[in-house]
Amino acid sequence: MVRKRAAKTKKPDADYYRIEHNEITAYLKNYLQWLAVRHYSPRTVTLRKINLSRFIQWCEQRSIGHPQEVTRPMLERYRRHLYYYRKGNGEPLTISSQCTRLEPLRGFFKWLTKENYLLYNPASELELPRQHRKLPQHILTVEEIDLILNQTAVHGEIGLRDRAIIETLYSTGLRRIEMINLKLYDIDLANGSLMVREGKGRKDRMVPLGERACAWIQKYIEDVRPEYAMEPDEGVVFLTEYGQAMIKNRMSDMVKKHIAAAGINKPGACHIFRHSMATHMLENGADIRYIQMILGHSVLTTTEIYTQVSIKKLKEIHARTHPAKLTQDKKDNTCEQPTSVGESFSVAQSSLNDKLH
Repeated sequence: MVRKRAAKTKKPDADYYRIEHNEITAYLKNYLQWLAVRHYSPRTVTLRKINLSRFIQWCEQRSIGHPQEVTRPMLERYRRHLYYYRKGNGEPLTISSQCTRLEPLRGFFKWLTKENYLLYNPASELELPRQHRKLPQHILTVEEIDLILNQTAVHGEIGLRDRAIIETLYSTGLRRIEMINLKLYDIDLANGSLMVREGKGRKDRMVPLGERACAWIQKYIEDVRPEYAMEPDEGVVFLTEYGQAMIKNRMSDMVKKHIAAAGINKPGACHIFRHSMATHMLENGADIRYIQMILGHSVLTTTEIYTQVSIKKLKEIHARTHPAKLTQDKKDNTCEQPTSVGESFSVAQSSLNDKLH
């Protein structure tokens, strides 16, 4: 029986930064409308609003009330402000966070110049901090993933739902937001595939779904989801026990809980299964271009990071081809492996003396 969902009361849209009286805000509203008309994603529009509002608040504190007053030295000063800024816990902003706050400035002032609100673009030569490409720090092994999946059984219906979520994360490598937005009509259990609609960059893609993941999703849809669903049922696949679509933090907390319950001391949540899936497929011989298509990377260089994480194949090739190894084939007429490092040193010393004499 489908329950009825209580009507939600919409909260007033309070302006977080209280910058309405600053004239730059009026230009910001027009810019955000311009982005929406050009079909930028709501998430992109929201993020640009937040980060540009932070900049306007910084300007307001320094009595800068018009976009015509913003100069390149001011933007450089704002960049230094972000570099020296400290959060509530005393930590600095990461390089990625600094870039996230600076990048919208280039688009905003480019638009102001294009619309003839400014005679020149002060952000045209604004350089972003250099970001170093980091390798995924933690990858789960196949054995660890099995431990995580098996311990969900002790949680009853919720555990069944959680296993279906984790199986899907590991099988498809979906991003967290893609998992949350997944609808029933996006999943084709008969053919073992699912459709990601408007993923990163508002791009659709078809992703294969493994047999094991299909089996657990089907069991969840048949046995658990009808108990959670409430009218109006919008068709979201993974629901909370209150019949609502999961939010990002809730899904991450759920995954973290199961990783910790399995006794695995590795940080991460949903995204660690994406990294693990790509690494395991690469180690088992999958072509990197197919992995790129599954993950939804627009450029191959983003996927190539997993070739550096996958050390298993490198070790095999290194052991097979590098000449400096302790054992060699008997047919090469070489000695057996020494029983100790000291014996190895003695053999090497004897060989050197024979060559000298």
